[in-house]
Amino acid sequence: MLCRVTLGRTGLWRGLCSSSRIQRQTGSELVDFTVTPYLCRLDTPLSDVPYVRELTNEQRALKEKEKGDWGKLTKEEKLALYRLAHKHSYCEMQQGSSEWKTVLGGMFFMLGFSGLLVWWQRVYVFGEVPHTLSPDWIEKQTQRMIDMQVNPVQGFSVYWDYEKKQWK
Repeated sequence: MLCRVTLGRTGLWRGLCSSSRIQRQTGSELVDFTVTPYLCRLDTPLSDVPYVRELTNEQRALKEKEKGDWGKLTKEEKLALYRLAHKHSYCEMQQGSSEWKTVLGGMFFMLGFSGLLVWWQRVYVFGEVPHTLSPDWIEKQTQRMIDMQVNPVQGFSVYWDYEKKQWK
């Protein structure tokens, strides 16, 4: 039985929906997508919502102290208030990451894997080179085509001098 459908409180759709079944099985909470998310991007450096939404008692006390004179706040307290509202500063957002190392490593891995695959195919899949590609055979085939005067108007027989028996 793939899916047990119950028509109780949850209704038919809840019984059929795979995400609700997984949520019910794992016991995880549903995410409310109607709440505005915190955005920390270069194109929107000042998010509409604060970074920290649930404040601890210390953070609440600091927020109360924020309402007073800012001259009485220490540098660490100002930084802590900034970190409550923003995850990164603008300079930290502009700072590059080392993701290029992962991308380059993945490219080299795939290149090495492809090389091993080509080597394996040459050794185990492809047979010997056909005898028709040997230099001796190609020379005999070319001489035969010249003797038969194959395509004398536009072919490679145009470049053969039949009187001197050599290439022009």
